[in-house]
Amino acid sequence: MNIALILSGGTGTRLGASIPKQYLEVNGKKIISYSLETMLISEKIDAVQIVAADEWRDAITFEIEKIMSEISERLLIDDRDHAVERFQRIKAKFRGFSDPGENRQLSALSGMESCRSYAGDDDIILIHDAARPFVSEELIDRILTAAAEHDGAMPVLPMKDTVYLSEDGKAVSELLPREKIFAGQAPEAFKLGKYFDATRALLPHRILTINGATEPAILAGMDIAMVEGDERNFKITTKADLERIEKTKK
Repeated sequence: MNIALILSGGTGTRLGASIPKQYLEVNGKKIISYSLETMLISEKIDAVQIVAADEWRDAITFEIEKIMSEISERLLIDDRDHAVERFQRIKAKFRGFSDPGENRQLSALSGMESCRSYAGDDDIILIHDAARPFVSEELIDRILTAAAEHDGAMPVLPMKDTVYLSEDGKAVSELLPREKIFAGQAPEAFKLGKYFDATRALLPHRILTINGATEPAILAGMDIAMVEGDERNFKITTKADLERIEKTKK
C-alpha cells in the first residue's frame, strides 16, 4: 500500500495572510486542492491521510467533494464503462484527518500513527506539503519506484549557482563542491515501519529541531535514494511564490 500523507497544519505566517497559505484560493481553487487532487487520481496512491487542525477540516472536506464531482464528470466522459468502479475506488482513498503537532515532524508522526491503524510496516508513506501544489503524477511514480527498492526516496534538484559556506554569516569561509550539493523537495517516501521508529527515536526534544522529513531517516541510517525533482514542484512560502502559482498551469 502507498499512502499519501498531506501535511496541512502549518500557519504560513511569512505570507502575512489572515489564513494559512494552503487555504488561500488561487485561480478558483484552494492551494491544498491542487496536490490533493493529484494524490486522489494517481493510480500509484492507495490511501490519503491529511494532517489538519479541526477548524479547517470542514473546508477540506468541501474541497474533496468538489474534486470528486469534477473527477466523476471526467470519468463519465473518458471511461463511461468503468466510471462507477473507478469513482468508488478513488473516493475510498481518503481515510481521514490527523491532528497537527508542534512542528512539521510531530505532525508527520501524528499522521503516521493514524496510518498505522490500516497500514503495515512494509507499506510506503509519501509525505507531502499542502503548500506545494504542483506535484506531478510522474514525480510521484519516480519517488515510489525508488522507495520500493530502498528504505525511502526523495526528489532533489542540482544546485545551479556556486555555493559558499560562511561560518559567521558575514564572510566566505569555504567554497563548496556544487556537484555534490542538492536541494531537497517533497514528497518524500519511506517504508512506514522503519521511518516511524526513526521518528519516534527523536522524542521528546530532538524532534523539535527537525526541518526536513528525510532528516530522521538519515539519522537512523536508513538507505534513502535520490530521484530527479521537478522545478515546477515549488513550495508556497512568499508573496512572490503566490504570484508564481497564479501564472503556472496545472
